[in-house]
Amino acid sequence: METTEIAAQVTELAYALDTFYFLVMGALVMWMAAGFTMLEAGLVRAKNTAEILTKNVGLYSIACIMYMICGYTIMYPAEASNLFLQFGDGMLGRSDNAAADVIASGGETYYSGLSDFFFQVVFVATAMSIVSGAVAERMKLWSFFAFAVLLTGFIYPIQGFWNWGGGFLSESFGYFDFAGSGTVHLCGAAAALAGVIVLGARKGKYGKNGEINAIPGCNLPLATLGTLILWLGWFGFNGGSELKVSDVAEANAVSLVFVNTNMAAAGGLVFALLLSRLWFGKADLTMALNGALAGLVAITADPLSPSPLIATTIGAVGGLIVVASIVAFDKIRIDDPVGAISVHGTVGIWGVMAVLFTNGDATFKGQFVGVVSIFAWAFLVSLAFWFVLKLIIGIRVSEEEEYEGVDLSECGLEAYPEFTSAE
Repeated sequence: METTEIAAQVTELAYALDTFYFLVMGALVMWMAAGFTMLEAGLVRAKNTAEILTKNVGLYSIACIMYMICGYTIMYPAEASNLFLQFGDGMLGRSDNAAADVIASGGETYYSGLSDFFFQVVFVATAMSIVSGAVAERMKLWSFFAFAVLLTGFIYPIQGFWNWGGGFLSESFGYFDFAGSGTVHLCGAAAALAGVIVLGARKGKYGKNGEINAIPGCNLPLATLGTLILWLGWFGFNGGSELKVSDVAEANAVSLVFVNTNMAAAGGLVFALLLSRLWFGKADLTMALNGALAGLVAITADPLSPSPLIATTIGAVGGLIVVASIVAFDKIRIDDPVGAISVHGTVGIWGVMAVLFTNGDATFKGQFVGVVSIFAWAFLVSLAFWFVLKLIIGIRVSEEEEYEGVDLSECGLEAYPEFTSAE
């Protein structure tokens, strides 16, 4: 067998392996949709559960369609090239002869273009899931879906292009965000914050004399399961962002990413739990769950540069920050039922800036400009659209519907029909 033929077969194998890896990692990230759904369903009241479930399965489907129609092309114009308008082998986004492509390009390894789309589309769904939890229990379902069209089709892809598609943040400022502490999580949190400001707090959450009333979720076992599902899915989120696994160096890099992702989550949970014990006198489970998620968000900007010990520290700081942020938002009457703005926004900023401690290629200017640009874009455009929706169709259910639960008014059914008493 000639050397050229052997090289071609090795290249074909690498192509197949990297494509398969990309698809499996994308499937793990898709499973995060289940995590967000279960987490939010556990942290809202029983009378609002069916609606939160409907929102999550609906937003995922809207994200897939909008990202196919326009989002992927906006974010990756060079890679898209009418990817979804072709048939057969043309849909690969590459020649069907991967070996010939690689040899001709001097050895660069390719993967299927559609595997790249699949991996990217589940990211945009993650950004929209952040909004879902923050506006829970008082928003009209179809107003939420209308906003999902805007965020997944335009808001997210435009700022995603700035970083990952060859836009000004990466090219002019050297902004570094490996898997999206800013590009995914801060973007979603900024949009959520705008929505919460326009929407207002849930009835009974804040008293006239400044008191803050706890509104417990209906199912903490479900919320815990959702957190663990998200923890698992995050290995795909960060690990898949390495893009390939077909050589020794990349396999070692992916292993480090997995370990750092896991350790950051562990650090975030433990330190959020410790702080809640010191601050509130109790080991608050909801703070522990958000601490784990905060650790995951914090390490997402760069899970490859730190050692496992440093990754644990980055996650631990995220866990401390999220507890303080949740308390602070409550004090200024920003009602976020699941703590999504703190987990993904406040800690997302920390994650982006924490890159400076371990990555010598990152600069303060680049990271800072990235944070400001992403937040300003997502927040201001979202704020404007929320106001437009409020004027045209309204975004909040009536006070009576909120009291009875949005399950009945928005979905016409209850998640737990055997429990009929209103909360």
